[in-house]
Amino acid sequence: MSRVFITGSTDGLGHAAAKTLIAEGHEVVLHARSRDRAAAIGDLATQSAGVVVGDLSSSAETRKVAEQVNAIGRMDAVIHNAGVYRVPSRSATPEGHAKTLAVNTLAPYILTALIERPKRLVYLSSGMHRQGSPSLADIDWLDRRWDQTQAYCDSKLFVTAMALAIARLWPNLQSNAVDPGWVPTKMGGAGASDDLEMGHLTQTWLAVSDDPAAGVSGKYWYHRKQQSPAAKTTDSRFQDQLLDSLATLTGVSLV
Repeated sequence: MSRVFITGSTDGLGHAAAKTLIAEGHEVVLHARSRDRAAAIGDLATQSAGVVVGDLSSSAETRKVAEQVNAIGRMDAVIHNAGVYRVPSRSATPEGHAKTLAVNTLAPYILTALIERPKRLVYLSSGMHRQGSPSLADIDWLDRRWDQTQAYCDSKLFVTAMALAIARLWPNLQSNAVDPGWVPTKMGGAGASDDLEMGHLTQTWLAVSDDPAAGVSGKYWYHRKQQSPAAKTTDSRFQDQLLDSLATLTGVSLV
């Protein structure tokens, strides 16, 4: 039995992953953006090992999420599932960051740095990371004209590179990135054509499975199969520069 923390577990892929893991007998710590969202998960919360609350668009609240998780105890795995897709404007967070960057990249970075180190880390990427810009000149969209699709692609490029960087820097744990595919969640929309079940089962498999195929680190996955991510994500120099940029933006050091 493993203890697993899943961000964004009130609906979509995170909720499905939580239900699967609980059904398999694992202890699952849920995450909700607000107390209202926490109340909405009802029976799943009563079956869980706890529910932590915090809006991941806020760095301050993200730090509090990490504190709540640590108070419960060390996790065996953390699935960084929470994310936003089409945000029509920069939508500055309380700390002044672009919301897409804050939720999709800064939050998993802060949580990774502050949560007691687990055995396994799983980060939700997207096939759209391949369209992300490798420039780190203005990752917070202070000077560029806002482009909601490009901002999403960039954020997923960054989180993929971060997952692979952690695998390199922390060899005593497993860190992997997952492309769940275009799945019919609230984010993906009803017209999405990929397999919703395989979208979340790859996350849970990497988080808890004893299958030797899942016991690897520094890989990019789609439906339990390894794929080649964008070349920049495997570039150690780019990874280190990205981590430096994220440390500057958040005031939190990963290493």
